[in-house]
Amino acid sequence: MGSNSMMRATTLFLISMLLPLTALADKIVHDAEYYVLKLQHGDKWRQEDQELDQKLRQLRQKYGRPPNIVYLLWDDTAFGAVGFPALQKNFGYTTPNINKMAAEGINFTRMYSEPSCTPTRAAFLTGRHPVRHGMGVVGMPHEFSGMREEEVTIAEVLSKSGYATAFFGKGHLGDIEESYLHNQGFDEALFTPMNQITSLYNPQANAVNAVLGYAKEIYPPDPYRLDNPGLIPEGWVMNIEGKKGEQGKEWCGTSNECFAKLDPEAERRTIDFIRRNAEAKKPFFVAYWPNFLNFLAVYNPKNSVAGLMVADAFPAVDDFVGQLMEELKTLGIVENTLFIAMADNGPMVHSPPTGWGMLPMLYRGGKGDFTEGGVRVPAFAWWPGMIEQGQTVGDIIHVTDLYTTFARLGGAKDNIPTDRVVDGLDQTALLLKGDTHSRRDYVFIYAGHELGATVKGRYKRHWIGAGDVAASGMPEAYFDLYMDPREENPQLTPLIHTQGQFNRMVARHELMKKKYPDVPNAKGIPYTGLSNARPETKAIAERVKQVTEELPFSVENYLDFYLPGSDKGGDWGH
Repeated sequence: MGSNSMMRATTLFLISMLLPLTALADKIVHDAEYYVLKLQHGDKWRQEDQELDQKLRQLRQKYGRPPNIVYLLWDDTAFGAVGFPALQKNFGYTTPNINKMAAEGINFTRMYSEPSCTPTRAAFLTGRHPVRHGMGVVGMPHEFSGMREEEVTIAEVLSKSGYATAFFGKGHLGDIEESYLHNQGFDEALFTPMNQITSLYNPQANAVNAVLGYAKEIYPPDPYRLDNPGLIPEGWVMNIEGKKGEQGKEWCGTSNECFAKLDPEAERRTIDFIRRNAEAKKPFFVAYWPNFLNFLAVYNPKNSVAGLMVADAFPAVDDFVGQLMEELKTLGIVENTLFIAMADNGPMVHSPPTGWGMLPMLYRGGKGDFTEGGVRVPAFAWWPGMIEQGQTVGDIIHVTDLYTTFARLGGAKDNIPTDRVVDGLDQTALLLKGDTHSRRDYVFIYAGHELGATVKGRYKRHWIGAGDVAASGMPEAYFDLYMDPREENPQLTPLIHTQGQFNRMVARHELMKKKYPDVPNAKGIPYTGLSNARPETKAIAERVKQVTEELPFSVENYLDFYLPGSDKGGDWGH
């Protein structure tokens, strides 16, 4: 074939990939790779969907309402660290209730998350890769940014179809008012704008040098210090609670004691929310995302034989999983409630705190990495009477898929926006029909806002760090995940035939991004909209105003300015 003919063929192929979007103008828009699969499997999927719709209708007729959904998300855990009792024997701890959940439902072996906390949480809530809306990096106070009001969260999608919605625990989605969880579709919320690092922002942690230069009150006067508060994020807020349509308020304070109180309070509110709505016979969606790790926690006596921080922290989460499973049975709603639990990313294997026991296990890398150790996480689905027991599922599923799947289960897919790409695919068939019924065989893995790797079935290509020979056009970047799960031995010659196909995958992906461009996250003054804001919190806005009045740029310019390299900091793996 000549070069002109090849160009025309390529153009027609790319156009064909975009044509379905016109035909589906009133339907959900997915990334291009979905349409490649749909062309091949669409008839089968339509037949499956008819069977699934019938099953869901029967369930709805039995209970008079769509199924409830409970979603538990915790931090920094390698695949295999929970859900596999035999492996836990080697590491000196156990999680009997999570293991029971895995044994009585689905144990996913290829659940992909994003590489770090904020991106995974944003991906779940929006059903979109965080690069699409600027939420691809981990925030730290003061962040001056967060999730955009224009994003449509799963809480908003389900709320429009009559669900009661609640969020309790670690949010980590920004410190500006529009990012607050009660402003993102949840009827009620108690959440942290930041992450567990704030458990160190106190004099006790500074006294033992777990954090440096934070608590100025414990130091002698520094005669050379000119700027106050300078580099200290004075006025930051640890916990916020609020209800939809109302102002939020600071909850408890910023001490480590307040940090330690959040998870027990969130668990209490989660159970109370479930009981209230079960009694009212109202469908509900509740997300409980525990802080899980307190950097200053003292376990004396130890909770595990291992005696390591993560092993000692797991019993609290595991006990709640058991309590929750029993509560659903007691309330008589267990058959009408889907319960999913998973980790948000891999373990912190880069500069982990001493004695934490962050286990890398089978896969290479961890938090912040685009290798499997950063993004392949433990995940379980439990739904007695609907999900067959004892399943180990090898299909690929991505955290964004939960968005679209939950919407389908709740009869709320019509509420999903159609003016943007939704990466999440409907995986109801995988939940209810089991292994080999996924509608995804691909994943795009971003490192911050840069494409790090692409997975297609058992094969993977790295786009970052391919080696010096990459300039030749033949990089050592191709991996067989069955043969080399740690991605340590690239297969140049055996897999070079995939080069063109991987290139075309990314071309289709980038063309979709061109048609539906990425947008930045929202910017603003931190911690506004709090009815009980402290004077030092209110002073954040005043300092910004005073500084910008002295300088030749506006507050808007100041907040919108992109800091080169800022998307590399705080991602842990860089």
